Amino acid sequence: MDKINFDEHSVQFKYGDEDFILETGKIARQASSSVLVKSGDTAVLATVVAKKDSDPLKDFFPLAVFYEEKFYAAGKIPGGFFKREGRPTENETLVSRLIDRPLRPLFPNSFTNEVQVICTVMSADAEKNSDIAALIGASAALTISGMPFQGPIGAARVGFVEDSYVLNPSYNQLSNSYLDMVVAGTKDAVLMVESEAKELSEDLMLGAVLYAHQEMQAVVNACNELKEKVNPNIWDIEEQDLSHFEKDILENYSSKIQEAFKTSDKSLRGEMISKIHTDVKDSAGEIDEIELSKMMKSLKKVEKDILRKDILENNQRIDGRSLDQVRPIEIETSVLSRTHGSALFTRGETQSIVVATLGSTKDAQRIENLNAETTDPFMLHYNFPGYSVGEISFPGGPKRREIGHGNLAKRAIKNVLPNLEEFGYTIRVVSEITESNGSSSMATVCGTSLSLMDAGVPITSPVAGVAMGLVKDGESFAVLTDILGDEDHLGDMDFKVAGTSNGVTALQMDIKIEGINEQIMEEALSKAQKARLHILEVMNQAISEPKTLSENAPSLKKLTVNQDKIKEIIGKGGAVIKGIQQDSGASVDIDDNGVVTIFGQNQSQMQKALEIVESIIEEPEVNKIYEGKVVKIMDFGAFVNILPGKDGLLHISEISNERVENVTDVLSEGDTIKVKLLGFDRGKMKLSAKAVD
Repeated sequence: MDKINFDEHSVQFKYGDEDFILETGKIARQASSSVLVKSGDTAVLATVVAKKDSDPLKDFFPLAVFYEEKFYAAGKIPGGFFKREGRPTENETLVSRLIDRPLRPLFPNSFTNEVQVICTVMSADAEKNSDIAALIGASAALTISGMPFQGPIGAARVGFVEDSYVLNPSYNQLSNSYLDMVVAGTKDAVLMVESEAKELSEDLMLGAVLYAHQEMQAVVNACNELKEKVNPNIWDIEEQDLSHFEKDILENYSSKIQEAFKTSDKSLRGEMISKIHTDVKDSAGEIDEIELSKMMKSLKKVEKDILRKDILENNQRIDGRSLDQVRPIEIETSVLSRTHGSALFTRGETQSIVVATLGSTKDAQRIENLNAETTDPFMLHYNFPGYSVGEISFPGGPKRREIGHGNLAKRAIKNVLPNLEEFGYTIRVVSEITESNGSSSMATVCGTSLSLMDAGVPITSPVAGVAMGLVKDGESFAVLTDILGDEDHLGDMDFKVAGTSNGVTALQMDIKIEGINEQIMEEALSKAQKARLHILEVMNQAISEPKTLSENAPSLKKLTVNQDKIKEIIGKGGAVIKGIQQDSGASVDIDDNGVVTIFGQNQSQMQKALEIVESIIEEPEVNKIYEGKVVKIMDFGAFVNILPGKDGLLHISEISNERVENVTDVLSEGDTIKVKLLGFDRGKMKLSAKAVD
């Protein structure tokens, strides 16, 4: 039988303490390019499919990136009725964004060919995250595709354990790490940073970025080596000549564009820009769609150049602020009376209403992933409705952007939350963006911190966040504090920093050019620190410390019982614990260690359940008087329940000081009677009613 001749190529390289292999030519051969990345038990298949023909009418790069985790990769069968992978999980969505962000700026502005990248986890190492392997695979596959990709990029995760940086740490190492940072970049510059930290200094954060960039050069070199072996056919891309359109627009509309960009009100500025666009289209006359598309691309380039020139040459921002000035801030807490905690945070034309809700351990989010089923007691959900930017939109599930912004805010806050042993509530925070003109994710960070303190959550320190921007032309650059939406859109960097007065808790950076250097990052971090401290000062004036728990908040109590009492609290078939919950209205959980968690929607519910549990675990005390219930009548006396599950004998001679001929003459089943515990007879309780008098 004839054998298939595969055109295989591979590169093996050392990356820290791990051996990586990049393979191509054997799997997914009908894709434009594909690379299988192997490291230990991890195997990720990265595929690229691209259309050879561009769409001249498109004014954007239609890149779609997908990261997929297959349960078979970990030897598991998915849960649920259908027993197959469904819509992307939150983690898959976040990693898809993580891969997309450093790839997108490395394509020419004129490139409008449709491109799809899919990274599929086919084998998963139980000790390592697969996202770095996926990033490496996407970079390698694009590098050998022949497309005008200005990579390759490298990618690295950095931890900080025992005062040292750790390259691509394991899950176990991350559990003891003060830092979880992912960095992507080219040979010469950093393109993307995503991180959370436990109040680390700006110097340590910058050091981590530089360390990652240095180490990832092994990946860059390996991708280039694979490209040399494959020797791909390079695409011939025709650059559009827009110079004559730009000249006409500059002559006729530059003054109007400048006037628009000096208008601080976002809505009015938008109307002015929209009018210019309409006028340009009307002036075009009878031209075809392709030429009109070129003209509008030229207009956007002129707008961008004018805004950037004003900033670089005149230090002139749209709203008249200095380069390092934060917009005016207004804060109000307890804005929603029925909620557990709420805050209205307004910074310029960006505004968020953030609401904190406390729940029981049963309310924690269940997460099924490749390695295990876990629960998360802290949820942060970010909503960005169309009205926040004056647009019509239809409500639906969260989009990638909403998931990403919510996750960034969550990472900024999570390390200042009390642990479950101290504060056993499940916490859900929802940020409703009601206005947006830049940095709504950082407004969410500030609002979350305020709403948690309003709810009485004992966070260790308040957290604030700010978004920094960049305009760069050659060696000249300007770092902008608290950027507006237009400054973000037309600038070169979106650099978000969140933290406490003690240090950084989250950092996210996206670069739209080929990368930035150490000098720019250092200046951005320094200015961000100054802005963060200013914002924290304003927040402190509104609320300086966590309040007592809201009256609307549920009540929670934890207690530890002897493990031999667990069965008594649960009862046969769960009958006792179900009864407690039914009688009190509270929820009761008990773990294998004897930790009982009682959660009521109010104080009375919790207190009633607590009393029942305490009575179950209470040991009968000799000479103590109890109010008991007659549960059984016998000829010789009655059995009386004095504590849950604990019945004692009230002998006929102990019922009354007077002689009792028949027990039924005095007592009936269901009667309530006060009795005194006289002692024990072979482990059985002896009760007396006459001794009460």
